[in-house]
Amino acid sequence: MKTYLAVDIGASSGRHILGWLADGKMQLAEVYRFRNGAEHRNGHLCWDADGLKNHVLEGLRACAEHVAPEQETPVSVAIDTWGVDFVLLDEAMNRIGDAVAYRDGRTAGVPEKLEAVLPFAELYARTGIQQQVYNTVYQLWALRQEAPEQLERAAHFLMMPDYLGFVLSGVCANEYTIASTSALLNAREKTWDTEILRRIGVPARIFHPVRMAGEALGRLTPDVQSSVGFDTLVRLAPAHDTASAFLAVPARDENAVFLSSGTWSLIGVENPEPITTAESRAQNFTSEGGYQYRYRYLKNIMGLWMLQNIRRELGQTRFDFEMLAWLARSAADYPGRVDVNDGRFLAPENMQEAVRVVLRENGFTEKPTAAQTLSCVYHSLAESYAEAVRGLEKITGKTFTSLNIVGGGSQDAYLNQLTADVTGLPVYAGPTEGTAIGNLAVQMIADGALRDVQHARDVIRASFPIRVFTPREKE
Repeated sequence: MKTYLAVDIGASSGRHILGWLADGKMQLAEVYRFRNGAEHRNGHLCWDADGLKNHVLEGLRACAEHVAPEQETPVSVAIDTWGVDFVLLDEAMNRIGDAVAYRDGRTAGVPEKLEAVLPFAELYARTGIQQQVYNTVYQLWALRQEAPEQLERAAHFLMMPDYLGFVLSGVCANEYTIASTSALLNAREKTWDTEILRRIGVPARIFHPVRMAGEALGRLTPDVQSSVGFDTLVRLAPAHDTASAFLAVPARDENAVFLSSGTWSLIGVENPEPITTAESRAQNFTSEGGYQYRYRYLKNIMGLWMLQNIRRELGQTRFDFEMLAWLARSAADYPGRVDVNDGRFLAPENMQEAVRVVLRENGFTEKPTAAQTLSCVYHSLAESYAEAVRGLEKITGKTFTSLNIVGGGSQDAYLNQLTADVTGLPVYAGPTEGTAIGNLAVQMIADGALRDVQHARDVIRASFPIRVFTPREKE
């Protein structure tokens, strides 16, 4: 029986998930899980690139031990991660500097400084990527100001999943969906935009030709084979986790909104062409690249990051996410709301206090309880989803009939019900492991086990439970 391995790494955790087809359904087995997170080093908030590399290899070793006697070792492996972050390699293939994380403060004020050199209106018209202070274009400009010698030494620019794919295969490549998150890729040409690179002073020579998910990088290197105990083919996944997650949405019709719900909430639709109009720019929608050159037209919303931080502050051992929802429900009448995309929520020292500061600015002078703070976050998230749906309808001219949630947030019944209530749309929640499922689906398509995207979505719909939340009547 053929198996395939998805390495799915998010900002807070990573997992190795083995997938296979049996009786027309996709089966999953988690074989390895690990924590991820940024840490302070050398004055910046950075990813532990060596730790990630070691976890990827350890997960492959665990996979070899997990495979059942009737199963083959994985036909292929592919890696997806979050977007925008990168590493640089020199000619000898050694890493240069640290893998600075997108939540680091080095890009504070950079969009405003870059406006004179590269106005955002022009950047958006070329790339279709919404303005976020952590976009790769701003990270590279900040690096050029702080440590230009790193760019001078660089021979290869690799985004995080590109780098981990290199660790396994020894091949440097830039995958399309992850490259599109950088605001360096021309949306229509689907290639690195050399004019943007010239304006920000970054050498075009360090970028590789953009390649499509499903393509093979090569076999595991001899050293990796020796380390993990088997050989397999390394493929390119839709390397941006949202691109993989969107593939796993078992949408019932073309008028469905997709929501990938995790640390970030990515809400949008699939389009055949990018939208780079002034109206789209004003509403801060983004046209990121998808599998087979689909465009993921979406909005980035702060997402479960706010709840994850509050849970940690309250004490993770005492408060699971069900308890957070129970507390929020107990204060459901609290009227306070915040803009969840306020930059102060990106990397605060204390999330509850950051929410309270914004609430005070919004006229809620009495200090909220923990339950009221949670109620505010839950309702503010749901209302931001509803606002995004209204914006999507206005720009695309479509009327949407459902909202489909995949990812960890699909398990949050309280947030799902609030979302159904405020959007007025039925919410279809699941599958939970959407990102890994999309990653696996592309490997199966490339290997011929699935015919195409529609076949994959049909199989996914038949394979995993989907919970339905219908809008409740307003009292």
